[in-house]
Amino acid sequence: MSLPLFPMNDPGPSFSELLRRVGGEPPVPEGGGGGESAPQVTHGTTVVAIRYADGVVMAGDRRATEGYSIAHRAIEKVFPADRHSGVSIAGAAGPAMEMVRLFQTQLEHYEKVEGSLLSLEGKANQLSQMVRNNLPAAMQGFVVVPIFAGYDLRRRMGRIFKYDVTGGRYEEADFHSTGSGGRDARTTIKLGWKEALDRAAAIELAIDSLYEAADEDTATGGPDPVRGIYPTVATITEQGFERVGGDEVEERFQALIRRKTEAGHPA
Repeated sequence: MSLPLFPMNDPGPSFSELLRRVGGEPPVPEGGGGGESAPQVTHGTTVVAIRYADGVVMAGDRRATEGYSIAHRAIEKVFPADRHSGVSIAGAAGPAMEMVRLFQTQLEHYEKVEGSLLSLEGKANQLSQMVRNNLPAAMQGFVVVPIFAGYDLRRRMGRIFKYDVTGGRYEEADFHSTGSGGRDARTTIKLGWKEALDRAAAIELAIDSLYEAADEDTATGGPDPVRGIYPTVATITEQGFERVGGDEVEERFQALIRRKTEAGHPA
C-alpha cells in the first residue's frame, strides 16, 4: 500500500486533516428521525480533575449505562493523551473512545512531522477541534464532553481544560468535573479543595467526590468490593502520566467507607 501524496496542498501535521483528505473519517451516525425511536447509546458518566501541588489528579467512575440499564461495570474513562497530559471522557462511549484514540494519534503524528512537542494549550486546542468536528454526531444524540488536563512544562504547573458540545474550550483554574454526577462531585471538591494540596489529599478528594456523586446519581458507579471494581485514578506531574495502583485506590475507598460507617452514614 503506497502512502498518499499531497504535492500542492499538504495537510501538514494534522492527522485529522489527513484522514479527511483520504476519506478515512468515520461516518456520522444517524439518529432516530421522523418519529423513529432514538437508538440506545452506551454512555459514560462522572469524571473529575483536580489541580494539586505537583500537577493534576484525574479520576473517573467505571460504570457505563444504556438507558436505565447498566451496559458495562468496568469501563475505562481516564486515558493518557501523551506523556504529560491526559483526557477523561463523559458522554457517548463509542464516539468518545474513538476520539481519544484519534487524539493520541494526532499528538504522536504532530511530534513526528514537526520534530517537536505541542504546548499544553496547543494540545487543548487540538482536542477542541475534534469535539467541534463531532457536533453533527452530537446533534444525533452522540454527545462527547471530555476533560483535558496535563502538566505544563513551561509554566511548571498542572492545568485543566473543559469543553462544551460545540468545541468551546475553557480553562479551569483549580478543578472540574463533568458527566451526569458532575455537579455533585464538583460540590464535594469545592468544599474540600485547598491551594497546594499534596498527592495523598488530592487523591482522597477525588475519591470522596466520586463516592458522593455515586450516592446521588444512579448512572455513576460507586466502589464494588464484591467484584473488585473501583474508580480509575491517575496523576500527571513533571514525571509524566501515571495510574494510581489498584491496591492504593481500594485501600482509600475502604478507609472512606469505614469513616462513613463510624460517622453514622452507612455506605
